[in-house]
Amino acid sequence: MVWERPEPPDRPVPAPLSRERIVRAAIRLADADGLDAVSLRKVAAALDVGPMRLYGYIATKEELLDLMVDAVHEEIRPTGDGWREVLRSLAETTRQAARRHEWLADLIGGRPQLGPNTLAGGEAVLAAMAGVDLATVVPAVAAVNAYVVGAVRREITELRAERASGLDKEQWQATYGPYLTKVFATGRFPALANLVHDGPHLDADQTFRAGLDFVLDGIAARVPG
Repeated sequence: MVWERPEPPDRPVPAPLSRERIVRAAIRLADADGLDAVSLRKVAAALDVGPMRLYGYIATKEELLDLMVDAVHEEIRPTGDGWREVLRSLAETTRQAARRHEWLADLIGGRPQLGPNTLAGGEAVLAAMAGVDLATVVPAVAAVNAYVVGAVRREITELRAERASGLDKEQWQATYGPYLTKVFATGRFPALANLVHDGPHLDADQTFRAGLDFVLDGIAARVPG
């Protein structure tokens, strides 16, 4: 595994190099221009070294992406008193990290990440649920993770769509409002019309926290005490 593989001896000339420097450079590129901006060649150029030097530290782009995700997991540190607060912290800090690093939304939710920072976060969550039957713990944590991945991806997708269209939320509503008014006037969609006219209009933070409370309340119904 890349986390276990020793790094080659440092060569200060023409430029010092380390796995951490490579990963940080890749994160800067991804933060600025998305994952399409990340390649070993582009990272090498950002570090002012030849691409072949990187292969002593990282064998493939997939390894680089794994290292980037694990580096960001250092920002995802679940804390709190009791399992509910720790799971809430996991969800909130994951969302915050994805807001700082939008590309993270494209990489979370697949196979489990096995880097040291990711494992540390998982350990904190499981420690907070010590004493709860593992038959409850496993699907409970999976439910929170599934909610967070879905909510984060939807939120980032909306942000990207807003930038691509040049319309913020209010402008989008003003553009499409007349169409919906005409459609609802037909009487074919009474439930949707009621939702738009009388439903709660929550902002992104309120929407995320309300949905998370539903998930946590469901877990609480299964957890003794």
